[in-house]
Amino acid sequence: MSGKRWIEIDRDTSSAVTHFSRAVHIADDPAFRADDLAGYTVQTAFMHAMQSGHTSLESALTRILRLPGEEPPSGESWHADPIQRVALTLTDRPAILPPDLGEAADETRQFRNHAVRAYDNFRPDRASSAIQDAESLAAGLIAAVTTFRQAIDAE
Repeated sequence: MSGKRWIEIDRDTSSAVTHFSRAVHIADDPAFRADDLAGYTVQTAFMHAMQSGHTSLESALTRILRLPGEEPPSGESWHADPIQRVALTLTDRPAILPPDLGEAADETRQFRNHAVRAYDNFRPDRASSAIQDAESLAAGLIAAVTTFRQAIDAE
């Protein structure tokens, strides 16, 4: 099948990896835990990078679900349901993400929700699991998408 249908998916996947990687690097900045303007700046940059990373991931996964004609979930839990679905092997397709990356994606989804709605309550000392999951996604997302692509497209 044509690689053209993967152009936007590859772009979104690459964007997710870039943002998640940057978020991990931002969290390594000593100012990340500071309670001053430098801390605010670094924490805000971290939250934005995490939001952008997850939004790009969600876009890539939604596009992938549509490739074989599968409609993404909708309704009240339309952000959570696709994450759960892409980690499942279905009768007509393999899992898009392995279970560990599915769990990492769910964590970044929850973090994005927190960053968007409860940003005034952000606590850098409680962000370690989100940071670890961003690092896992940055390291494994492209390989997971490539594996799925090879499974459904014999080019």
